[in-house]
Amino acid sequence: MKKVFKFLKIILFSVIVILFVGYGITYFKMKIDSNANFDLLGEEASVLTRRGIEFRDLNKNGSIDIYEDWQRPVEERIQDLVNQMTLEEKAGTLFVTMIGSTPDGEPMETPVISTDLMTFGLSFYLPSNSELIARKKLNSFNILTSADAPLMAKYNNTIQKMAERTRLGIPITIATDPRHGTESNIGAAIYTPAFSQWPSSLGLAATRDTALVREFGDIARQEYLSVGIRLALHPMADLATEPRWARVNGTFGEDADLASKMTRAYVLGFQGDSLNTKSVACMTKHFSGGGPQKDGEDAHFAYGNEQVYPGNNFDYHVKPFIDGALPARTAQIMPYYGIPVDQTSEHVAFGFNKEIITGLLRDSLQFEGVVCTDWNIITDSKVSDARAWGVEDLSIKERVKKVIDAGCDQFGGESIPEVIVELVQEGKITIERLDTSVKRVLRDKFKLGLFDDPYVNEKAAGIIAGNSGFREKGKKAQAKSSILLKNKGVLPLKEGTKMYVEGIKDKSTLKDYGQLVGSAEEADVIIKRLTTPFDPRTESIVERFFHQGRLYFTPEELDEILQTISKKPSITVIDLERPAILTEINEASDALIAEFGTSDEVLAELIFGKRIPEGQLPFELPSSWEAVLEQKEDVPMDSKDPLYPYGHGLRY
Repeated sequence: MKKVFKFLKIILFSVIVILFVGYGITYFKMKIDSNANFDLLGEEASVLTRRGIEFRDLNKNGSIDIYEDWQRPVEERIQDLVNQMTLEEKAGTLFVTMIGSTPDGEPMETPVISTDLMTFGLSFYLPSNSELIARKKLNSFNILTSADAPLMAKYNNTIQKMAERTRLGIPITIATDPRHGTESNIGAAIYTPAFSQWPSSLGLAATRDTALVREFGDIARQEYLSVGIRLALHPMADLATEPRWARVNGTFGEDADLASKMTRAYVLGFQGDSLNTKSVACMTKHFSGGGPQKDGEDAHFAYGNEQVYPGNNFDYHVKPFIDGALPARTAQIMPYYGIPVDQTSEHVAFGFNKEIITGLLRDSLQFEGVVCTDWNIITDSKVSDARAWGVEDLSIKERVKKVIDAGCDQFGGESIPEVIVELVQEGKITIERLDTSVKRVLRDKFKLGLFDDPYVNEKAAGIIAGNSGFREKGKKAQAKSSILLKNKGVLPLKEGTKMYVEGIKDKSTLKDYGQLVGSAEEADVIIKRLTTPFDPRTESIVERFFHQGRLYFTPEELDEILQTISKKPSITVIDLERPAILTEINEASDALIAEFGTSDEVLAELIFGKRIPEGQLPFELPSSWEAVLEQKEDVPMDSKDPLYPYGHGLRY
């Protein structure tokens, strides 16, 4: 036995040594590459003064160029800058890809040893900041990491200074997926405790309150601005007509009229009535509506690459753009991954589809802003194959050309500007077509004021982001979005009630109002909190983040739930990511509450009547799995005999 332990110790020691040596080799290689990238950068921009007015000398030539003169019209500034840009600089402008920061707010240049597995993994997975900025000449990024607000602000200032040292000093546009909910999904949302916490888009829709949604947008705008985020990769104007779809949680529900109103209010909250130096630009997605996924399967994956319209309801899914995003003057739009089956002459995905991007969005709807593809539709990544649905047989270069020909401007999740350079040099993309897209991207940067002052106050970020006033408004919204589906006189609870609780992480939030007990037998009431069921998918890393498939609890899960809530009067609470099937649970519960990211604190206040649930369902709740299977993917409110209809919601 001693020999076995000795042998195991030797193996363990050897593994540690190998890992340590491997880390060291990787670290020093990345450090050498980083230093070489920084050697490509020049001096910082000086400040020039003319008639007492200051201007940034971004190209370091000692004079005030038109693009550096904030007193000149935006269009003149754009043209002057484009005239000075090299082909490589123009190509870099057409990409927006993922980027990361270290936990202490520094650019991610070398591997980071961190207990946060996301940060640790990203430091190996992502290219260094300096490679993307100095070598590839990119200037738009999707930030994936989360930190305290002052550190996020510090990071913005650091990479803006790096960008200032490039030849023309083109500033960085930092973009992000939603950060104000409780969800953390690398493909859809980023949990950021530094910001105020609000209900999901479904929850905002449940309030039916457009003024509240615009206020949310305004608060989120201020928090984003404080840390340097200037582009919101949201809202989702998609419709939840297909209840199995993994991204229902990001929508405003299944009704196009409600989604239109919510989308419009959301964009106005972030951007204001027009894009300006205090705005956060919105990239509304996913044109022309990403909801009607065949069998509910998500288009991130090859098995979900088709969007279908068995109800001939394509136009219904465009409505939130026509009546919501476009009237609000959304700065940018993102098409989804899927193929709109039988809607165009070509069986290709939206981003490659000229009839959708140029024919419908550009020509018919007269959208003149930036169109950016969804992420990774051109190249394979380390975690998934390219989502090049319908054009899988095309080369990378052919895919890029097809996206440009379709009418898109930027490539999401890609960093291959060299391909654009080759296409122009080969005469397959004209410089005029390239300039059209470059100008659209630059136009937003100028309107946002990034060329004049991209820096933020790091100390102020800690005061603005997540302040008590913003957090309290988020809590009010959480309460207002919560839906009382059923109440047989049990709610609100009286103070002092004995409670047996399952599924609530922070049970101490209930102690201020009642008494927690250790068993159902001791309790006056049982409180059971649930999450929406789904089919775990594990074929890829990305799949693990998407809750797809079934909406019913398995017999084993259901039996456990029913055994618990049947012992005493019960309150069942469910976080509705999607329209869960709750028929048996509803029958066994004395009260049923639906919520959309409500905190434990707010939930306790709701249960004891300190706050009032006011929400109305933004979709139907189906009564059975058979009813779900009979629904048409593109048609709203078509579930047979729903357990609760669209718009249902009680009051205390």
